[in-house]
Amino acid sequence: MKRILWIALIQIFLLIVCTFDVNAAERRTFYSGVRCQAMGGACLAVVNDETALLVNPAGLGKLRDFYGTYFDPELDLNQTAMSSFTASPTKNPFSLSDVKDFLNQNRGSYYHAKGQVFPSLVARNFGIGIYNNYLLDAQMSDDGSTIDTYYRSDLALVLGFNFRLFDGRVKLGFNTKLIDRIEADNRTLSSVGALDYGTIASSGVGLSTDIALMLSAPWQYLPTITAVLRDVGGTSFNQTDSFRQSTSGTGERPTLVKQDLDVAAALFPIHTNYVRSAWTVEYRGLLTSSDEEDKAKLIHGGMEFNFGDAFFLRAGYNQRYWTAGLEIASERWQWQFASYGEEIGTSASPKEDRRYNMKFSLRF
Repeated sequence: MKRILWIALIQIFLLIVCTFDVNAAERRTFYSGVRCQAMGGACLAVVNDETALLVNPAGLGKLRDFYGTYFDPELDLNQTAMSSFTASPTKNPFSLSDVKDFLNQNRGSYYHAKGQVFPSLVARNFGIGIYNNYLLDAQMSDDGSTIDTYYRSDLALVLGFNFRLFDGRVKLGFNTKLIDRIEADNRTLSSVGALDYGTIASSGVGLSTDIALMLSAPWQYLPTITAVLRDVGGTSFNQTDSFRQSTSGTGERPTLVKQDLDVAAALFPIHTNYVRSAWTVEYRGLLTSSDEEDKAKLIHGGMEFNFGDAFFLRAGYNQRYWTAGLEIASERWQWQFASYGEEIGTSASPKEDRRYNMKFSLRF
């Protein structure tokens, strides 16, 4: 068993370091949080809080106690979005019509704004939560005629379970997500036409399931490997009309989400009674990697130092670029911050988009 686990760890590492290529177009996941982004986007094998419901349901087996999160706003902006908010703080940062004038004044600048909340109740092996997000990525063309636009808003009810086997060395987790999605994806949207999402966006409701397996060995550093099969069978949004937008402006449904597989490995050294760390590598999109010319966008790695469960330092590698973050926490609240780079360039000319992510949460 020990030999098999170490062979798997080595294979995952070689897969990650030996699959470089170069291309474009941002990859977007259903959920990514501030802790994950601070650690280079790598969190599958280390997640141990309420976000396990979304990231890796097998991670529910790591939870120690029952607790709830009832207030946890998270905001993720790049420099362009921060400048827009500073210039017009009363405007909605996720409304394309509200930021259109700023985009026109800053043609060629990439705009990224994301906000999300996830009130939830979790215990060891079980959790339920409501996830709501708003995401807008946009860029005005140099001549001002079109806007490269991606908008997504999800409202999802999430239910997760985990089964602990062999004293927790094997964890098998499942989640089910009922997702109400509104989505606009148009790289050449006319800047002089309608920009409201009721007109330019598609909408619908889908049912999605993830299955996760986590193996942890009871040895020094607790070596762990995990795999998450996402959107089992593919997730379509044809179940019914959106509850928030009764008609689809485009007459279509949001894009089908293909089934995919993410894998990761991690080590958890204990340095002193009050200091421990986590080190992890991750490869995302194993089943759809043939669709992605730039394999570097699938590679993630990170580390975290935990000082008495009160102060955390994080750093990592995300799609060629450095990431970093910190957290200050108590039993009832936590504050987290991260800075990370995202690949938004082209095959011939990779380009980093530096982003800043902050979250504050209250628990009971």
